[in-house]
Amino acid sequence: MKRGFASDNNSGIHPEILNALSTANDGHVVGYGGDKLTGMAIDRFKQEFGEQTDVYFVFNGTGANVLSLSTLTRSFHSVICAETAHIQMDECGAPEKFTGSKLLPVATIKGKITPEGIAKYLYGFDFEHHSQPGIISISQVTELGTVYTVDEIKAIASLAHQHGLFVHMDGARIANAAVALNLPFRTFTVDAGIDVLSFGGTKNGMMMGEAVLFFNPGLSKNSKYIRKQSMQLFSKMRFVSAQFLAYFNNDLWKKNASHSNQMAKLLEKQVREIPAIQLTQEVEANGVFAIVPREIIPQLQEKYFFYLWDERRSEVRWMTSFDTQEEDILNFVALIKSLV
Repeated sequence: MKRGFASDNNSGIHPEILNALSTANDGHVVGYGGDKLTGMAIDRFKQEFGEQTDVYFVFNGTGANVLSLSTLTRSFHSVICAETAHIQMDECGAPEKFTGSKLLPVATIKGKITPEGIAKYLYGFDFEHHSQPGIISISQVTELGTVYTVDEIKAIASLAHQHGLFVHMDGARIANAAVALNLPFRTFTVDAGIDVLSFGGTKNGMMMGEAVLFFNPGLSKNSKYIRKQSMQLFSKMRFVSAQFLAYFNNDLWKKNASHSNQMAKLLEKQVREIPAIQLTQEVEANGVFAIVPREIIPQLQEKYFFYLWDERRSEVRWMTSFDTQEEDILNFVALIKSLV
C-alpha cells in the first residue's frame, strides 16, 4: 500500500525499534514482567514522570484507557469526556462494558472540553438515584488534532479535584503534543494535575504496546488484577519493554513526532494555496482537517488512503506519520490541484 494519510496506525515499525525487538529475542527470560528489560523500562518512565509513578504495560490504546478508567471507577460512577473522545466514539463501548460506568459527552471547542462544559455534569453528589461523577477524561492530542495547553489542563484538573474527581489523559499521541508544546511530558501531565495517563507509542513508530501510568501509587493497588482480568497482561513482556527502551533512547520518540508534525505543517501550507480546500481546524500536531469538494474525494482515495471525517460537511482527516515523506505531501497536493 502506498503511504497515505488515513492513520498513523498504518505506518510500519521504526527500524531502531524493530532492531530492539530482534535483540530482545535472545534466550529465555522470566515472563509477565519479571525480566530485566521490563525493570529498565519502568525505571525509564520513572525518570520521565517521577519516582512515584506506577507503570503497567498493556497491548493497545483501548486496553490502556479501559485499565485506567476501571481502576479509578465503580459501576455507579460516570466518566465525563469530549463528545469526540476515542472512548466515546471509537472503542465499541469497551469503557462502558468493562467499567459499568456511564459516559457523559461534553461539547468541544476546537476539540477540547472546558471547565464550563464539564460543570453541567457536576451535580447529584451523594444522591443514590444519580450516577456519581467519578473521572474526567481528556485526549492529548485531541481527536481534532488540537493540543491542550498546560493552563487548560490545570484548570480542568483543579475543577475535578475540587469535586473529588480524578483526571485521566488519553495520550495516544502524547509525543506529538510534547513536541507541539515544546515541553517535557511531566509538565503537562503529573505536574498539571493528571492522575492517570494512557501513554501511547504505537502511533509513533512502535509495533504494539502502550503504558498506563498512575501518578499516585495509592490509586493503583488493584490495577494488576484488573489488567489480568481484562486480558491486557503480556506474557512475553520483554518485547514491549524493549520497544519503550528504544523509543526513549536518544529521544527517538521526539524525532519521530517532530517529523510527523512537520509533515502535517507542510501539508497545511500546501493546501492553503488551493482555494477549493477549506481547513477546519488549527494544525497543531500531525492531523489536518479540511473540507474538500465532494466529487473529488473518491478519486483522491483511489491513490491515497484517508478517511472521511464528516460526510455531511465533506470534511476529511489527513494524518501524517513518522515515515511520511515530503514527496508524499507534494505528490498528493499535486493530485488535488489536478482534480480541482
